[in-house]
Amino acid sequence: MPRWILTILLLQLGFGIPSAIGEAVFDVAKYGAVGDGVTSDTAAIQKTIDACAAGGGGTVNLGPGNYLIGTIQLKDNVILHLDDQAVLLGSTAPADYRNLDPFIDGLGNELGYALLVAVKAKNVGLEGSGIIDGRGTALALAEKKYTIRPFLVRWVQCTNVTVSDVHLTNPGAWTLNFFQCENANVSNVMIRSRGLANNDGIDLDSCQGANVKGCDIDSSDDAVCLKATSAQACQDITISDCKLRSDCNAVKLGTESFGDFQNINVSRCQIRETALAGLAFYSVDGSHLHDVTATDITMDHVNAAVFIRLGARLKTFRPGEEKKPVGELGGITIKNLRARRIPFMGILISGVPDHPVKGITFENVDIAVTGGGKAADAQVQLAENEATYPEIGMFGVVMPAYGIYARHVNGISFKNVQTSVGLDDGRPAVDFVDVQGAVPGDFGKATGP
Repeated sequence: MPRWILTILLLQLGFGIPSAIGEAVFDVAKYGAVGDGVTSDTAAIQKTIDACAAGGGGTVNLGPGNYLIGTIQLKDNVILHLDDQAVLLGSTAPADYRNLDPFIDGLGNELGYALLVAVKAKNVGLEGSGIIDGRGTALALAEKKYTIRPFLVRWVQCTNVTVSDVHLTNPGAWTLNFFQCENANVSNVMIRSRGLANNDGIDLDSCQGANVKGCDIDSSDDAVCLKATSAQACQDITISDCKLRSDCNAVKLGTESFGDFQNINVSRCQIRETALAGLAFYSVDGSHLHDVTATDITMDHVNAAVFIRLGARLKTFRPGEEKKPVGELGGITIKNLRARRIPFMGILISGVPDHPVKGITFENVDIAVTGGGKAADAQVQLAENEATYPEIGMFGVVMPAYGIYARHVNGISFKNVQTSVGLDDGRPAVDFVDVQGAVPGDFGKATGP
């Protein structure tokens, strides 16, 4: 049959249109999706995805409309495309969600439910300028106890994943989660993840080969968080050209740190109005964290510019896992960092006794701290808190230095590092405790704006 006749027949029947390379476009409306925001379109959209996958793959297209759904599963070789007037609306009925890969998070909660999910899929993606609105706040109100907390989008053990241009908002938990994925690319995605606690922006968990570029994230919890809840390393990750704002940390490695972190690069990111740390690098569950660089970073009104922590919480996250011994953390370079309006302190680094942080380099760093500390504050001795959940407040609200505090560190160097205060401060710029192999820099105090 000639190709043009086949194309007309497929159009008349409402099926996919073959492309020049053998792919097809499948329209969800042709499979029964209504898009009125009231009628459930879960079955219709799933039917479209299943047909696309069975036909060898292609694009599933959502035209203009408000599509009410529960859990939808993407499959091999399927790209979900949202037109600029297409909105996926998360159901507010808890029974509409499925958990295809349950796990326990760092706070002991069972997670894994998702609105859009793919498991062990290849060549899959999400694209277009439409919106996915999880309506997490409304779902939480519909539950007496908020235990079914769906991620907005979740990729589990997938290969070759692309997420581009979409607007993701109002998740029930984390917004965009990748677990044990290979070759994941996220670009130009806008995330507005507010309204509920534990609403991370992007989470890369035990992933190998991922690129996050040009994203705009405003989240209640960590904006971009690398995790390792499994023994598989989180490695070969780049995060670049992103705008980040968070009620927690902007870029975090850990807290969940059972597996290793290696070859991580963060560059050209703008971080603002962040309640904890701009850059947070943690190994607290036995991981080896090394070969990490952060370059060309700007910060404004971030509580602490940098927090590096090697701890001994030693949690596990899946049944049958045995606790690891204390891990290792080192091989970190932070270069070309400019931070302004830093109210808590500039740089906080702490290992634990007999387990020092090893090999930290700062170059071309300029941090302006709010200041105003008292001379008596310099006498404060920070508790070890070896097994405590890591965050900048874990040692208290008073720091013995305003610029840099480092403890249990072996090998730390500074080149062209400046820390200044806006208000007179009775504390020193720097306080080192059990630090070996330090190469000091210029920490001169400069009052004024």
